[in-house]
Amino acid sequence: MLVKRRMSQPVITVPPDMSVPDCLKLMQRERIRRTPVVENGRLIGIVSDKDLLNASPSDATSLSVWEITYLINKIKIKDVMTKDVLTIQENMPIEEAARIMVDNKVGGLPVMNNGDLVGLITETDLFKMLLELMGARDQGVRVTAVVPDKVGVLAKITQAIANANGSFLAFGEFSGEAASNRIVTFKVRHMDEAAVRATVEPVVDKIIDIRTN
Repeated sequence: MLVKRRMSQPVITVPPDMSVPDCLKLMQRERIRRTPVVENGRLIGIVSDKDLLNASPSDATSLSVWEITYLINKIKIKDVMTKDVLTIQENMPIEEAARIMVDNKVGGLPVMNNGDLVGLITETDLFKMLLELMGARDQGVRVTAVVPDKVGVLAKITQAIANANGSFLAFGEFSGEAASNRIVTFKVRHMDEAAVRATVEPVVDKIIDIRTN
């Protein structure tokens, strides 16, 4: 899966001379937490709701409400935005975008194509994809199990389910409890919980969790 298939578009952008209060209103209206800053068609920064809230005076200030309002209205997006923006290309694999976000502790990345801003990929987009990957919105039997880290183990699981006339809604593999094993989580339909347990137990080391949801 590539970023361009999952990014948010069209992108809501703001100019660098927009005031902090106006940008906050825009974010609240559009229900977004960050937005790229664009000037003359060129990406020059990104600003988050946290940046905007941090620009507000402390509650401990001795200024009057009128003075605070006056000062906040003078603060522009260019004064609080992040100027060194991490960007990615639209043809990047989605897992690479997720890695960059985690490694750099950012919640969103502008997506570029030939120097043009074409989208924004955010943590929300990735969470939506995780829901699909794990079949979270589909009814079925969900299993988490420990399996040996050996060639052919996953094939045994899929074949066992197929032989029992079940089908997979989702299948994921993760780091195990030790170097010699892996943890798999999958969701099956057309079988009840008892049938799935009886089918899977002979081909895994241990079932950690099984539930119908």
